[in-house]
Amino acid sequence: MAMEVVLLVTMCLMNSTIINMCSYNQSGDLTKSDRAVDGIFGFGQNDLSVVSQLNSQGLAPKIFSHCLEGEDRGGGILVLGEITEPGMVYTPIVPSQPHYNLNLQGIAVNGKQLSIDPQVFATTNNRGTIVDCGTTLAYLAEEAYDPFVNSIITAVSQYTQPFIMKGNPCFLTVHSIDEIFPSVTLYFEGAPMDLKPRDYLFQQLSPDTSPVWCIGWQKSGQQATDSSKMTILGDLVLKDKAFVYDLQNQRIGWTNFDCSSTVNVSVATGESKSIDSGKLNSNGSPPSRILKELDMKLCYCFLFLMSSIVILYSNK
Repeated sequence: MAMEVVLLVTMCLMNSTIINMCSYNQSGDLTKSDRAVDGIFGFGQNDLSVVSQLNSQGLAPKIFSHCLEGEDRGGGILVLGEITEPGMVYTPIVPSQPHYNLNLQGIAVNGKQLSIDPQVFATTNNRGTIVDCGTTLAYLAEEAYDPFVNSIITAVSQYTQPFIMKGNPCFLTVHSIDEIFPSVTLYFEGAPMDLKPRDYLFQQLSPDTSPVWCIGWQKSGQQATDSSKMTILGDLVLKDKAFVYDLQNQRIGWTNFDCSSTVNVSVATGESKSIDSGKLNSNGSPPSRILKELDMKLCYCFLFLMSSIVILYSNK
């Protein structure tokens, strides 16, 4: 999902001092030309992250939001502030963790709860459930992967049978996936997340160019040898949703949303503003006087690649 990115801000930088870290060595996938990045934009919870530094200087709230576009369009919006769309539900962030860990309590397919011990998803030294839009797909802990995949195969068995393609269970079908594939619900503490087939399937082309849909949730351990017990929800799950990371109140919220449309956000003064990510002008700038341009070829925000960043704060 890489793309050309115009980062819209000099990070409130006219009135602030940001401590930057520099790297001198890259290894692994970062050395590959198709995955190389110009920089990593830190949005973690510690004091050195960009959002924490801006908040400590009174330039931005300790809350940020993103909305990633799906349908292979790429792009989206990142807001230093709160997206305030109807239907937002919140779940607590597990405290004292290096990642954004959440309490996943169960998974249902077509409304039927899967037989998975909730401890599979609980946060321990080597377990946990995290949201990370620096991850493209999604990864299920080993004990949850087989029940999930088997339930999908059973649900579509009268329409199509699975086959393995590039290590993934795949399906060849002439039907609309929304008609034959089941809905999935992730049950977090106090907040369900309803998923459509496109939130767990991705499209491939078979050798004869017929459309093939593959399950995009991988078994943990395929990504890294030390992560076989982790559940990681990446862009495949997070796309087409407005996500709010409320660090002040230690919670994360979401709602299904068309990320190419106008999004309502709140600013530090309590005002509400609308940002239309689909109506940037010819040089990539949104219609706002508080934004400045900063060109970057690619940007990872620890999270993912965005087409625009909006920083909302009151002028001092």
